Amino acid sequence: MKRIRITKEFGFEMAHALKNHEGPCKNIHGHSYHLSVTVLGSLNTEEGSSEQGMVMDFGELKNIVNGRIVNWLDHALVLNEEDAPLHLKDQSLFFGKLVMVSYQPTCENLLLDFSEKLRESLPNKVKLIRLLLRETPSSYAEWCAEDNEYPNRA
Repeated sequence: MKRIRITKEFGFEMAHALKNHEGPCKNIHGHSYHLSVTVLGSLNTEEGSSEQGMVMDFGELKNIVNGRIVNWLDHALVLNEEDAPLHLKDQSLFFGKLVMVSYQPTCENLLLDFSEKLRESLPNKVKLIRLLLRETPSSYAEWCAEDNEYPNRA
């Protein structure tokens, strides 16, 4: 059976701070993130189906990624819940959208989180195979399924 990869791209604005970082990223700062999501699947061959000839409707992929990632993080300040000062946790009126995560909010850790959220949300007919998160025009991190799967895992 022939398989095809499709990719949908997304953008969102997010601020974060990296506690204990020795550079300026220890301070609250923001980025214009660009996320590429690639899935792999077989074409739908069901005659008369609205998805005939598609791996997956791009609109369905858009709804999943927006629902699980973009809407959650867009225009948010993201901090590690263990490192954030206690008084910040009660300052959502001042900070607006404050998101606490259980990890250092680096580009790499965000991708690991995204991969879990998307793999549990995508239809069984497609497989998440690649995520690319661009933090700046010249800096990005990539998650690839082939780098994270082992021979005895399904």
